[in-house]
Amino acid sequence: MNDGDSGRKLLYDPHIFFCLEENQAQPGHTCCAEKGAMDLFGHMRAFAKQNGVTGIRINRASCLKRCENAPIMVVYPEGVWYAVRTKEDVEAIVKSHIMEGRPVDRLIVAPGDAAPQELDAVEKAE
Repeated sequence: MNDGDSGRKLLYDPHIFFCLEENQAQPGHTCCAEKGAMDLFGHMRAFAKQNGVTGIRINRASCLKRCENAPIMVVYPEGVWYAVRTKEDVEAIVKSHIMEGRPVDRLIVAPGDAAPQELDAVEKAE
């Protein structure tokens, strides 16, 4: 288990918060639930379990106020934010970030960023 920056043991490492908001989207945006967040959340939990990931907690969250990037999730203790659109995105996060400790750069949303361009292109094609 990671001890974080404080030297304390963490109960869960990592601890993931997945926005499943249904009603509180910021003006001009769609809620995460309307963009398939519940299916992606369920897939992440199942995929992590299927791959033997332990010591992890994947929690439901209400609005994380990043509606422009919906569906959105954040991984702690690192504080890495991800915009996810597909089950393949979820699997990449579990395999690379959770299991190997390497964040998935193509899905990261930094403070102040809009959705990664690659994800915008996927969404427009749908």
